[in-house]
Amino acid sequence: MQQKIALVTGGNRSIGFETARQLAQKGVHVIIGARRRGQGVEAAMQLQLQGLSVETVELDVSNRNSIIAAADEIGRKHGRLDILVNNAGIVGDKPGTASQQPVSDWRVVFDTNLFGVIETTQALLPLLRKSDAGRIVNVSSLLGSLALHAQPGTLDAFKNLAAYNVSKSALNAYTLHLAHELSETSIKVNAIHPGYVKSDMNKGGGDLDLATGAKTSVDLALIDSDGPNGSFSHLGETLPW
Repeated sequence: MQQKIALVTGGNRSIGFETARQLAQKGVHVIIGARRRGQGVEAAMQLQLQGLSVETVELDVSNRNSIIAAADEIGRKHGRLDILVNNAGIVGDKPGTASQQPVSDWRVVFDTNLFGVIETTQALLPLLRKSDAGRIVNVSSLLGSLALHAQPGTLDAFKNLAAYNVSKSALNAYTLHLAHELSETSIKVNAIHPGYVKSDMNKGGGDLDLATGAKTSVDLALIDSDGPNGSFSHLGETLPW
């Protein structure tokens, strides 16, 4: 069997780095996507010293030229891609409520959390189509659940993350559209909630460790032909859209 090849965007730190580690530990050759090549090289070297099969590619998902260059590099080196974990994401520099967060911050958040995912996926889809069983995992959040936001008080503690929350709702919708589009192919597309993880994004304020936070992404990246398509889950539990 050919060794699976995976790309993890934002894979040089936090949940992305742990996702890369766990995939590599399961025998996958992992490409760490990092906004700055030096950071990616440093992250890859850490895992290589553990005997894991890892490399890096410079990839800024908010920059079209960077996305195209990364896709070209992966295509030249490997000729295909088996797994794409769209992990890169941001909360924005000026979080606020729906009426207060500056529109400029909404644009920055959406450029990474939604448009970056779409553009990266579109650029790499030709390589994923060359896989016998392509897998796309979109790292979303329970904060994107419209069903839970519709229940008064359920997610009020996170109302100051308006742009982030809405970007994840949009990402969930994109996941469903893409999953339906590709349902007649061997590619499966799913969204996951990593959990409230102690990560760089929340400055260590979460409840779960990084290993647990990466687990759902890894599990969905490695599903077989009987696995789900167009799902939203956390540690095997289906979540409300």
